[in-house]
Amino acid sequence: MTIAVKHPPRERIIDAARDLFRKHGINGIGVDAIAEAADSNKMTLYRHFGSKDDLIVVCLKEAAAEAEAFWADIEAANPGDPKAQLNDWVHRAGDFLTMEHCNCEILDAAAELVDSDHPAQKFVKDIRQLYRTRVIQLCRDAGVADAELLVDALTLLIEGARCNWRIVGPEGAAPRFVKIAEIVVADFMQRPRA
Repeated sequence: MTIAVKHPPRERIIDAARDLFRKHGINGIGVDAIAEAADSNKMTLYRHFGSKDDLIVVCLKEAAAEAEAFWADIEAANPGDPKAQLNDWVHRAGDFLTMEHCNCEILDAAAELVDSDHPAQKFVKDIRQLYRTRVIQLCRDAGVADAELLVDALTLLIEGARCNWRIVGPEGAAPRFVKIAEIVVADFMQRPRA
């Protein structure tokens, strides 16, 4: 007979909150639903997180930590080869965009948390800037002349494809993200450095 090990309350609350936020949005879920899904109660939730806003920040930090593993995988799969890393990044982004229920918790939070005073807003802005800086450096290392413009183009493509997938699904343009992104990257790679 196997006995299931129950995770500590803090972990269960984070896992439940992330799952519910992905399914219903941050604003669509209250602490009662999170506590119930975590097999806990509001008192325990508040003891660990102080407020729903604090819990949101912790959930976003967990998502950011998972993104670090994504970057480490790309580097490990393509050691010392920035062009291959950029190509791998495009392909992995395309795979992620076309998954059922593709949710980028950080983008979702940016869209939902419109109050500039929300504690998660600074984290979202900082992490998005970190990702942008990282991809710009990857593009520079790969020999792209105008890395900032390429990253802006890829960002718009990703966010547009993500929205398209949610609205239209596999019948829309999102499944062609990788092909389009490869054309854009190839064009930028051919431009001479200033």
